Amino acid sequence: MDRPIGMFDSGFGGLTVARAVIDLLPHEDIVYIGDTGRYPYGSKPQSEVRKFARQLAWSLVKDYDAKAIVVACNTAAAAALDDLVTELPVPVIGVIEPGAKALVAATRNGRVGVIGTVGTVMSGAYDRAVAHTRVPVVLTTAACPGFVEFVERGQTSGDEIAILADRMLAPVKAAGVDTLLLGCTHYPYLARVIGQAMGPSVTLVSSADETAFVAREQLGAMGLLRQPSNDVAEHQFLSSGDIGWFADLGRRLFGPELAQAEAWAPPTTDQPAE
Repeated sequence: MDRPIGMFDSGFGGLTVARAVIDLLPHEDIVYIGDTGRYPYGSKPQSEVRKFARQLAWSLVKDYDAKAIVVACNTAAAAALDDLVTELPVPVIGVIEPGAKALVAATRNGRVGVIGTVGTVMSGAYDRAVAHTRVPVVLTTAACPGFVEFVERGQTSGDEIAILADRMLAPVKAAGVDTLLLGCTHYPYLARVIGQAMGPSVTLVSSADETAFVAREQLGAMGLLRQPSNDVAEHQFLSSGDIGWFADLGRRLFGPELAQAEAWAPPTTDQPAE
């Protein structure tokens, strides 16, 4: 099945998931859209994020012939995953359930934490996903406004972000968690700062690798994986915002593949659910 896997995020965070998918499935073509023209999603109403997610997902299916969609954005997955699963004609994979399973599997003392955008935390998506695992843990969640904006500016270290991290992470640290899920795909870029704020006894969990494993499992079960060949996989990266900025910062965060980034424009009308 030579069609590409489609992925989208509000900006650069989903590149952590893209890297995990590329590393695990090196024969697969990837089309990734970073909606940098409309980021951040975390502070926007869920109805607006849902609209954006539908536009991005349908564009990947209709314009790029994607055989599957990976919603590489926690805020978009929290707002729109169920709708996308229902209406799209291809498999849809989110980052929340894989992350929740990895979180409860890693804890030693049964006290776990999730940090994310305001939209993700307020949606209760991780509360439901952790409860769905039926593992008896105590969950503490905290919104971390400002983290995404630091990453999108390319600032992943320094006193300013360290001070913010200490303040934002205080509730989960006070709860005595031993495992913390980075419930936003931007946050792995801040892993060092977050780890220093939480202390060496706290294990950080990213949903990127777990999502890639789920993608391999689901696409394999459906016979949608590309057969190994000598052909080099093609990876296409698009942005709804400034292409020069997307390519420059993307190269620093992800790698040279972002050098050939292209423009993506949101549709003027909603993509039809067909």
